[in-house]
Amino acid sequence: MRNSVFLEPEPEVNLYDDTGRSLSQAWDRIRVPIIVPILRFALYVCIAMSVMRFIERVYMAIVIGCVKCLGRKRYTKYNLDAIKEDLEQNRNYPMVLVQIPMFNEKEVYKLSIGAACGLSWPSDRLIVQVLDDSTNEVLRALVELECQRWIEKGVNVKYETRNNRNGYKAGALRDGLKKPYVEDCEFVVIFDADYQPEEDFLWRTVPYLLENPELALVQARWKFVNANECLMTRLQEMPLDYHFSVEQEVGSSTCSFFGFNGTAGVWRIQAVSDAGGWKDRTTVEDMDLAVRASVKGWKFIFVGDLSVKNELPSTFKAYRFQQHRWSCGPANLFRKMFKEILLCERVSIWKKFHVIYAFSFVRKIVAHWVTFFFYCIVIPATILVPEVHLPKPIAVYLPATITLLNAASTPRSLHLLVFWILFENVMSLHRSKAAIIGLLEASRVNEWIVTEKLGNALKQKYSIPKVSKRPRSRIADRIHFLELIMGMYMLHCAFYNMIFANDHFFIYLLLQAGAFFIIGLGYIGTIVPT
Repeated sequence: MRNSVFLEPEPEVNLYDDTGRSLSQAWDRIRVPIIVPILRFALYVCIAMSVMRFIERVYMAIVIGCVKCLGRKRYTKYNLDAIKEDLEQNRNYPMVLVQIPMFNEKEVYKLSIGAACGLSWPSDRLIVQVLDDSTNEVLRALVELECQRWIEKGVNVKYETRNNRNGYKAGALRDGLKKPYVEDCEFVVIFDADYQPEEDFLWRTVPYLLENPELALVQARWKFVNANECLMTRLQEMPLDYHFSVEQEVGSSTCSFFGFNGTAGVWRIQAVSDAGGWKDRTTVEDMDLAVRASVKGWKFIFVGDLSVKNELPSTFKAYRFQQHRWSCGPANLFRKMFKEILLCERVSIWKKFHVIYAFSFVRKIVAHWVTFFFYCIVIPATILVPEVHLPKPIAVYLPATITLLNAASTPRSLHLLVFWILFENVMSLHRSKAAIIGLLEASRVNEWIVTEKLGNALKQKYSIPKVSKRPRSRIADRIHFLELIMGMYMLHCAFYNMIFANDHFFIYLLLQAGAFFIIGLGYIGTIVPT
């Protein structure tokens, strides 16, 4: 019988253990000398930005509190009824131009044209100018037909088209003002395609301009007709209500300056011309014009009790493109006009400070950066790097105060406060990226995508009995990888906190990770069937 040779088995090598051990050792080697100083510096910068935003919010809360308690809203100083009575007696009505820029607005063009043509004003002193840049020839024919219908009713409607979209909305408005029939017009009113003013809109705005020759702009607020359509529209309503109730009111009451909202406003044409007219150098042509007019010494007034109905974007794709434009444009304008505002001699130092620091830097740049980098990057990173101490009052009390001050403008949505915080943190990812693109003038800096309006199209479609299948959208169009990556990062930090820390910070991290995943997978807003 042969002798059997038994070889002792070699110890099994676990590649996963070795890889994990190597990564852990590499992390330990770079954490203290490299990661800790970088993270500590980022923390100090974020704390400084957070304090800047907190002070600006508290200042506005104090101002708006005084304005409301003392009844000192600027537009209430004028006796509007006396001005209107004098206007009716003398019958010296100014010529008013109403501009409606539109681009493939198939769902809402009838609403906006009808509302503008229904404005109460002497018919021989009103021109409604429809600026149609639509690329759909069938839709162009329908818009022209709608204009012809109102012409037959006695309304002076001018249907204008262009062979190109140079300058986008700014280009259309600029070309519209060059028409020969506009020479006699003294004021121009602008309504985007989904805006529906009340019949007395002109009577509640134009008299302010007649009484004050140094006044360039009268701005109304917005009223959202589809705020209850879905959770996303309810969450959009909260910051916009704050913008009109507080930011615009404070700017009007203290500096006679605020950003033109691009619609639902009346401009003195002389002021538009004096400021250099419409320019298409940024995606916020409205804010650009407002800043240039302010630098020339013109004043603005915000009428907070006058609202114009409009539609909020109810699909996440439309909202994301809108927020990119609204965040990239102001940052790019800040870069272009900083020196011009600083060296301007026609406005006071206080107004320069307000426009440069509060209006442009804190609200349009710092607000986005501190929300994303502080609450979504730096604070979770301090969990992975315990050597960096996070001051709890800065991380908890300041944002809580800012949030409550913001939410106070929309009391009916206070129960949605947690959802709003999580949603705003997710959106700060896109806003911060857009602000950086605007400051650096990188690619997409002048990207202009018209915000899609659904009107009542969905209601009409789903009211048809034949529709039995659930609306579907392509999965590839609903996946957003940046949100999913951020969700994985927050989830990792949450698990690390649960295992190695003895606090409850993981609750916030899990909720925020869930918000990133839900939005990253496209389960937000109205899903439009393809």
